[in-house]
Amino acid sequence: MEDEKSGFADAVLTPPLSLDGVFGVECKAPGMLSRILSLFKTVRPGSDLTRFQLPPLFNMPKSQLQCVGESVYCISDDMLRRCVEGNNSMERFKAVVAWSISLIRPTPFGLVPFNPILGETHHVSKGNLNVLLEQVSHHPPVTALHATDVKESIELLWCHNTVPKFTGTSVEAFVNGKRHLKLLKFNENYEMNAPNLLITLFPLPGVDWVGDVYIHCKESGLAASVSVGGWSVFGFKRNSRGVRGKIYYEPGGQPIYEFEGRWDKQATQRSCCRAVTIKEIGTGKMTTLYNAKEAIFKLKTPALQDPKGVAKTESALVWSHLMKAITNKEWDNARDAKKAIEEKERSIRRERMKKGTVWVPKYFHLVKTEDNAFEVLPRQSQVPPAPIIAS
Repeated sequence: MEDEKSGFADAVLTPPLSLDGVFGVECKAPGMLSRILSLFKTVRPGSDLTRFQLPPLFNMPKSQLQCVGESVYCISDDMLRRCVEGNNSMERFKAVVAWSISLIRPTPFGLVPFNPILGETHHVSKGNLNVLLEQVSHHPPVTALHATDVKESIELLWCHNTVPKFTGTSVEAFVNGKRHLKLLKFNENYEMNAPNLLITLFPLPGVDWVGDVYIHCKESGLAASVSVGGWSVFGFKRNSRGVRGKIYYEPGGQPIYEFEGRWDKQATQRSCCRAVTIKEIGTGKMTTLYNAKEAIFKLKTPALQDPKGVAKTESALVWSHLMKAITNKEWDNARDAKKAIEEKERSIRRERMKKGTVWVPKYFHLVKTEDNAFEVLPRQSQVPPAPIIAS
């Protein structure tokens, strides 16, 4: 990746979100709910919170780019490689559905990642998979991801436009955009959307991934409808980390497989019912589709292998001082660090407006579609190896 390098070794990498805890930061501080409510006392229900500024006390020590990237490269089981190991299109499609479930990660209540600055990047490698993200728009916020594995002939291309809205009793972050998984050796493109993140304030505080995910492969004619999240009884959530759905042939075909379970549970020797199980309709045979313990348990923090290769725009460097301050609970230093980044970005934006220049993404072409959505195309056919390594 041709880029001006930072030459500094002070990039900060924090543990990924996983089932066994969240990076050593106290996520359930006393009075967290009351502090959150105080933030929204002047915000009207239905308001778009895209430009809403949060104090560092409500930030996890991580950029949104890192959270999105970690869902791809931080995983205990190489589920992405399984997608190319299927002997036929149906086996590959089931593996893709399982991999899509593995992208769902636990999020702590009361903490959110930093909003990426314009042009911020995140570049990490895991084995032969090289992952690159760039914040290609700030208002509205649009994140692009490109990942390639030349050995396995795999390519990922994502475009996320996240729009958080306040309802009065909750905040829902709508994740607009498409995710593409391309298995090049089979000439198969799997297109899917992402669930939304729901932060509930009443009647019970909590964070859930919710919504309907649609996965389809035009080349094989296979599709899956996936419902993420629980259901409500008198306003109280039940089985909030549930996943259920079906696999079928389009158009309008009868279900061939049905699956159901929880994305945060594991299969046991006695029963696999706590994990996501899949049943073949014709035979009634049931197997485990997704086992959370094998995928997102005890995840390791990525390591900085080549400090001199880190770009100045890398998330782990851009937010390094703020990450350190939050991790150490040095809140005055955290406020100063966040303010310095925000003021620098405002200064750059004013200078750009003064000169009449238009900022252009470095690694992606950003396109606005006729329905006011966004799409991205990578400028490089392959993502090069990164200076940050995930294991």
